[in-house]
Amino acid sequence: MRLEQRAQREGICTLADRKEKDGAEKFTRRRSADPERRRPSCQDGNKFTSWIGYHTGNVNAPAKIIEEFFNHTWRARHNQSMPDHSLTLLWSLSVSIKDFGALLGSLGVKYLADSYGRRNSILIVNCLSVAGAALMSASKACRSFEVLILGRLVFGLFCGLVMSLNPLYIQEVSPTNLRGAFATLNQVSFASGILVGMHHWAMMLSLSVVPALLQYMVLPFCPESPRYLLINRGEESRAEAALLRLRGSSEKVFSELEEMKYEAAHTQTGVTVHEFFKKGRYKQPIIIVLIINLGSQLSGFNAIINYSTRVFQAKFDQAKYLTLGVGAVNLTFTLVAFFLMERAGRRRLLLTGFISIAVCNLLMTIVDSVVLGPGPISWFIGAELFDQPARPIAMAFTSMLNWGGKFVLALLFPPLLKVCGAYVYLLFMVVALVAFAFTWVRLPETKGRTFDDIAEEFRGAEEIPLHNKAGFNTFP
Repeated sequence: MRLEQRAQREGICTLADRKEKDGAEKFTRRRSADPERRRPSCQDGNKFTSWIGYHTGNVNAPAKIIEEFFNHTWRARHNQSMPDHSLTLLWSLSVSIKDFGALLGSLGVKYLADSYGRRNSILIVNCLSVAGAALMSASKACRSFEVLILGRLVFGLFCGLVMSLNPLYIQEVSPTNLRGAFATLNQVSFASGILVGMHHWAMMLSLSVVPALLQYMVLPFCPESPRYLLINRGEESRAEAALLRLRGSSEKVFSELEEMKYEAAHTQTGVTVHEFFKKGRYKQPIIIVLIINLGSQLSGFNAIINYSTRVFQAKFDQAKYLTLGVGAVNLTFTLVAFFLMERAGRRRLLLTGFISIAVCNLLMTIVDSVVLGPGPISWFIGAELFDQPARPIAMAFTSMLNWGGKFVLALLFPPLLKVCGAYVYLLFMVVALVAFAFTWVRLPETKGRTFDDIAEEFRGAEEIPLHNKAGFNTFP
C-alpha cells in the first residue's frame, strides 16, 4: 500500500494498473511454460549452520579430557605438569580463539557478498570449514595443542563469514511475511549443533567435513538472491527468474519485482565503510544493532554455553548431564522463538528475552531465555534495518559485535568467576537491563514490513520519529 501511494504521488501508475497493461501476461506466460519449476527452500542456505553451534558446544562437556590432553602434551615436552594458572589460561584461549577468528572473518563479509553474491560466497567460505576440521583432526596425531588451537582459529574465520552471509541470504530470498521465522531457523540449527557438540564430543575432530560437503552438493541448486541480482548487479531478467523459482506465483513475483525496482531507484549503488558510519540515515540503526548485539552476547548466556560443565562441577557430581540439559533447553526456547517470531514480532520477543535474562541473572539461574528473542533476532535485525547498499556492511558489523562479545566473555569469564564469584551474574543483569531499556525506547517493529518501508523511516533523518506512527513503537 505504501509503495502504491508513493508511486501515485510521483506520477507513476499503480502496480495493479501496470500489471494489467504490460506485466501480468509476461509472468503468466513464463509460469505456464514451466509449471514444474522447482521451488527450492530458502533454508537450503542455512540448514547446515548446526556445525557452527557444534563447535561452540563441543569443547564444553569434555573440558576435563581436553585439559588432560594439554597436560599430557606439556609433560612430554617439559617433564612436568602444566601450572594451574597456565592451564586455565590455555583452556580459556582454546575456547575463545574460535570467537576471535570469527571476529576477524567478519571483516570479509562485504567484499565477498558484493563481489561474488550471497549464495556463491557461502560456497566459497566452506573451504575454511574443511581446513579447520583437518587441523583439529591432526592435533592429536601431532601431539600438539597449538595445532588444535590453530584449527579452531581457522574454523572461527569460517564462522564469522558464514554467520553473516547465511542471514543475509535468507533475509533477501524470504517472503516478507515469513522473513523473521526463516531467519530464526538459522539459530535453530545453531542451537541443535550446540546440543550435539555437548554430547558427541569425540566426533569434534572430523564432523565439520560432512555438512560442508552436503552444502557443496545442495546449495548450487538454490537461486541467487533476487535483490542482489537486480539492485546490485542490474540483472533484471535473472532476478525475475530467481523470484519465479522462489515464489512460484506470477502475481507475487511482479509485485515484489516492482518493489525492488522502486528501492533501486531511490538508493545509491554502493556504500563504503566510511559512508556507512558517517551518513545520518544509518546512525540510529547502527546504535540499535550495537546495543541489541552486545546486550545479547554480554548478558551471560554464552558463559553458560562455554563453561557450564565447569560451573556445575562445583556442586554436582554428574555435571555433564546438566550441561546436556542446558543444550536441550537452549534448543527448546529457540524453537519457541521460531513459532512466535511472526506472531509476536521482534520488539516483543526482544523485550521479553532481555527482562527474563535480567531476572535469571538476579536469581543466578540458567539464562536460556536469551534464545527466546535476543539470540536469534540479534543476528538478523541488521539486515532489516538497513537498505540494500549498506546491508552487507551491517551484517559484517553485526557479526563483529556478536563474535567480539562472545570472545570477550569466553576469555574473561573464568577469571571473573574466580574474583567475583556468584556476583558476576549481577554484571550480566545490568547489561540485560540496559539493553531492555534501549530496545523499549528506540527499536521499531519490523514484522511484516518491506525492506524499503523500514529504510524510509531512517532515510535522511538524524532521529527516528518513533512516537508519531501507530504500531511503530508500541505493542500491537
